[in-house]
Formats: sequence, structure tokens, C-alpha cells
Amino acid sequence: MDSVFKALADPSRRKLLDRLRDQNGMTLRDLCAGLGMARQSVSKHLAVLEAAELVTTVRRGREKLHYLNAAPINAIAERWIHRFDRGRVDALADLKRTLEQPPMDTRTFLYTTYIRTTPEQLWRALTDPVFTERYWGVAFESDWTKGSSLVWKQGGATITDPEQVVLVSDPYRRLSYTWHTFTEEWAEAVGIGEDVRAEIAAERRSTVTFDIEPQGDLVKLTVTHDFDAAGTVHGMCSEGWPAVVASLKTLLETGEPLPTA
Repeated sequence: MDSVFKALADPSRRKLLDRLRDQNGMTLRDLCAGLGMARQSVSKHLAVLEAAELVTTVRRGREKLHYLNAAPINAIAERWIHRFDRGRVDALADLKRTLEQPPMDTRTFLYTTYIRTTPEQLWRALTDPVFTERYWGVAFESDWTKGSSLVWKQGGATITDPEQVVLVSDPYRRLSYTWHTFTEEWAEAVGIGEDVRAEIAAERRSTVTFDIEPQGDLVKLTVTHDFDAAGTVHGMCSEGWPAVVASLKTLLETGEPLPTA
């Protein structure tokens, strides 16, 4: 965690993180605009943030996009906040955000973590319902080939839809699929009210992608979730992913998932 605290100690780097919080997926040119810093200085600050895993990058065509990565901050919160008084801290933080910040207009959630495992074991943990049920509470039925249907089972509900499909299946490297359908059965099973269910069901269907990269005796996992920019699903899933990924990491490294609340 030393590298995280060192990276956060500089006000310029905190400003860069603030900009990515407000508009994720920015190029170096975008980040330089209006900062009053030389391009070389911004690049150096970004290198420090990347080394601390607070920023992760994705190449799309000829552009290099920068994303805020919440994993290190979440690890700090788990160590010093979650076990003690997470509920009141979250409530105060939500109130502060509501009063001080404009609504976010981002459509992409990106989360990167490093797991002491192998690409083969991580792939199995993402696709085998025996694994996913343990750390996520969700079981999948699919042959995991491109274009195949994906059956989502959660809380006793079985969710199917013709548009619920596998988009990319490159074993041990990349997996992508469309998000599940917000049916009445699913909403009842997980305790979502009909007003919220109807609202999120009207949004454009989102997609999630898992990128797997070997890093020595570790594996780098990047979760990218693309949403309807003006929708509610973004906020719901962005709050849920850190816990899911943390439980996945714990299961693969210790044999047991994180305890459920």
C-alpha cells in the first residue's frame, strides 16, 4: 500500500484521479487540457498512478484510454473501514457526493486486480457454475462459445433471453457477454422493487468483459462493464463489482470466498 499512499500524496495526481472519476476513459491529450501542466509532467504523474494500480489503461485503435481503478482504494477501505463502521461511513460519503458533486456521465466501469493463480484457474472461476455460485451467488449455464446463449441463475430465479449471449470467448485470455435480463422473477428473488426493475429494464442492455493477462506468478484481471450512459444500472453494478472481484480473488488464493454480509 506504500505506493498507493505515495501516489495520493501529490495534489496534481489527485487532480488527475478526480478528472478520471468525473469522466473515465480519457486520453493523455484529454487529461492535459485545462490542467496547466506540461504533457511530459502529466505523463510522469500517470506513470506513478499506473505503478500504484490507481490508473489502468486500455488501447482502442490508436488511442490509449486511462481509467480510474478502484481496487487499491477498496483494499484500503476493507482494511480500515469495512470491519468497523462501514455503514455510517458510506452514508456520510453518499450525502457528501450528493451535495457536492454533479451527476457522473460515464458509461464504462473498469476494475483491475492481481490474483495469485493461473489463467486456466481464473477462466474456470469465471465460467464454472460451481465456482461462480460460491463467490458471486450466481450460476451460469453455457457452452461458452461465441454466440451461445447464457442462462443466469440467482436466488432461485432462472433468467433467459435471446439477447443474453456470449460475445467473446478466447479461453484464458478474454471473456465477454451481455448482462442478464431484469425479469420480474429475478427482481423478486433479489429483493428489487417493481418500480426500480421497470426503470432498469428500460435501459440499453449492458455488456461485461474480463481480460486475463499472466504477470509472472500473478494474473492481471481487468473487468470492463459498459452501460447506458444515463441509466441506473451503472451505479448498481459499480458498487457490486469490487465485492464480487474481491471474493473471487480470495477464493482462488485461499480456497474460501469472502463471508457474505
